[in-house]
Amino acid sequence: MSHKRIPKRKAAIAVGGVAALGAAALLLPHANASQTDAKGAAPKTLKSADASNLASLLASQLGDAFGGAYWDASKQQVIVNVVGNNSNVVNTVEKAGAVPRSVNNSLSALKTAAKTLKSDATIPGTAWSIDPKTNQVQVTADSTVTGAKWAKLTSTVDSLGSGVATVKKSAGAFKTFVSGGDAIFAQANGGGVRCSLGFNVTASDGAPAFLTAGHCGVAAKQWSDSQNGQPIATVDQATFPGAGDFSLVKYDDPATKTVSEVNEGNGKTVQITQAADATVGQQVLRMGSTTGLHDGSVTGLDATVNFQSETVPGGVDTVTGLIQTNVCAEAGDSGGSLFTADGSAIGLTSGGSGDCTAGGETFFQPVTAALQATGATLGAGGAAGGAAGGAAGAGGASAAATDPAATDPAATDPAATDPAATDPAATDPAATDPAATDPAATDPAATDPAAGGQSGTGSGQSSTGMNAGSGLVTSTP
Repeated sequence: MSHKRIPKRKAAIAVGGVAALGAAALLLPHANASQTDAKGAAPKTLKSADASNLASLLASQLGDAFGGAYWDASKQQVIVNVVGNNSNVVNTVEKAGAVPRSVNNSLSALKTAAKTLKSDATIPGTAWSIDPKTNQVQVTADSTVTGAKWAKLTSTVDSLGSGVATVKKSAGAFKTFVSGGDAIFAQANGGGVRCSLGFNVTASDGAPAFLTAGHCGVAAKQWSDSQNGQPIATVDQATFPGAGDFSLVKYDDPATKTVSEVNEGNGKTVQITQAADATVGQQVLRMGSTTGLHDGSVTGLDATVNFQSETVPGGVDTVTGLIQTNVCAEAGDSGGSLFTADGSAIGLTSGGSGDCTAGGETFFQPVTAALQATGATLGAGGAAGGAAGGAAGAGGASAAATDPAATDPAATDPAATDPAATDPAATDPAATDPAATDPAATDPAATDPAAGGQSGTGSGQSSTGMNAGSGLVTSTP
């Protein structure tokens, strides 16, 4: 008998105003280059997914004159950074329907600067990404980077030259968030762990599966959709640290049927219809089992994050190729869904610093890269995930999902390896089988991290990522 994984209940999570977080970071000066060709086409108004494709196309055409690109949400236009005064380059940008903007640093120069940071300043608690809005490498240091570490970091940034990189301090410490959208649970090392399911997919062999954070897949092999329930899924592939933070987890019952939607709370869901690369400036939503639904924007691409190692004292777990955002997250949100209001799957929650009271930085694994690496497809089948990457600062071409009806967002971030993430507030809002042992299934207050002044999954469960209320919706078998 197959188990159909459909929602039976959903946590009520208030939705905040769009782009309420980190708005100041978006108000950066960006004077446009003069449009020298009167015959040039007027800038096009595009959807953010189309903007990603246009930016990637121009990146291939402009070569070293390309300085990155980003999405201007207010005008619905693509802004393309142009190095030099070549009128032909400016005309090319304008005729493509984008807006040229004169800058000093090419994208290749910024990538070279990022490589220098990696070789000379890989310090636990640091991160960097290319920000096309400032045309610089944005370097962030958490609260643990002090003394000699801070001196080393700032001296490395200074060595890159004027106007190439800037460094700022962030509250809190960079760590993996070991919980997710709809909570998933595991037992490891004598204790309980919790993560969130990101998106349901179909594995390359046709088996039903889901994507979640890699640090969750490394932490535990088997996962359940209720706190004390029997395992329903087993990790097939996991990458962390290194080139990404993602896991492919297969449902143990090959007849499992899934849904392709994200639970927004208040009885609302978003149907996931495709996977797409992120674009700087893009408005995004993040659902997690600890903190629920939150919104913000993409602030950087191809980010490198140096997490404090969970296994090696004083060591560092470096992860590359992530999406940087100003969307908040907390322990228990890992593996949860990053998506757009129109149904594009963008990322899986990895980690960051700060909280949903003070804000901070949160990093996400690109979904397109995870699909490509695992050979999985979004939903119930079809073409594999499109090529990840694309133009840094612009996002790559979107990877079309062929069957959106099958991405169960509920099984995401399997327990992360952050022992400090002890936020047990993990009542799986997505768990749809009242017979499950998930305390949230019978106690509505359990879906509110603030209820009883306690968050997490309870019973000593260590939190791995996003908390209850975020992620795709699934039910217990």
